[in-house]
Amino acid sequence: MSIPVILVTGFLGAGKTTLINHLLTANGGRRLAAVVNDFGAINIDADLIADQADGVVSLANGCICCSLQGDLLRTLSNLLRRIPPPEGIVIETSGVSDPAEIVRSLLDPVIWRDAALETVIAVADARALADHPALLDDALCRSQIASADIVALNKADLVDAADLAAARRAVATLKPDRMIFPVAEGRIAPELAFAGSGHEPRVADPRAAARARFATTRFETTTFTTDRPFAMAAFQAAIGQLAPHLVRAKGFVTFAGQPDRPMLFQLVGERATLGPAPAVARGEAVRLVLIAEMGRIELEAVRAALAACVEA
Repeated sequence: MSIPVILVTGFLGAGKTTLINHLLTANGGRRLAAVVNDFGAINIDADLIADQADGVVSLANGCICCSLQGDLLRTLSNLLRRIPPPEGIVIETSGVSDPAEIVRSLLDPVIWRDAALETVIAVADARALADHPALLDDALCRSQIASADIVALNKADLVDAADLAAARRAVATLKPDRMIFPVAEGRIAPELAFAGSGHEPRVADPRAAARARFATTRFETTTFTTDRPFAMAAFQAAIGQLAPHLVRAKGFVTFAGQPDRPMLFQLVGERATLGPAPAVARGEAVRLVLIAEMGRIELEAVRAALAACVEA
């Protein structure tokens, strides 16, 4: 089974380590390993995270985007060989790292097969943006946000409503507003990092869409399954129709003409990926989980859009 990878990037001092610790403690029972990268001789972040993760690997004295083909890939390989292997890997980049190359490399089909990039989260400092909006003129800061699927606008509790709105507008010049989430102390909803219940979304009635609520009241999910394969062009059109209303979607899709080749589909923000599904992905031809903020999706519209994808 492919192990989901969460990549956390963001400004220096924005709260990346705090957010990672929150993900590690609010992990839904998953065994998570953490890979941290401090740009310095002493990796303080590894010490701050050590008590929370199933295992912490430190990549010190350098920026992981500069040594990706070496230390990071070897580290991922070693983590995947653990018995038992982790059920998720959280990677923290240095605040001076441009994550664009890391994202491209993690999307390589060879890596994706064993360690699929699940979510890229950029942590931005609401207080710093309110005080210094010119931060987003910096090419590195812009790349960190542009490379992300989700932006955690951290320290939202330290600014008033007007400053928070101004910071959000600034970030919205680079990312859709629906993918910007004000948080305090890095407490991002885990549902934004990990879609559904791992890689096996299931519902009581596999022939219909059903709505369920997350533990948090901000998000809801619609699930859809069918025993019949989808037509690829129709599925692409449906996702294009639904994507502006979604935070993310994930699941297995089998296409007409390729019954023995199930695909793992992920949509996070503006990034959609489709790759070979792990060997355990068997069962219904299509199993999808779609996540949105409360009130942004209509069950009947989702059912109709996805039902129209079934090959005639």
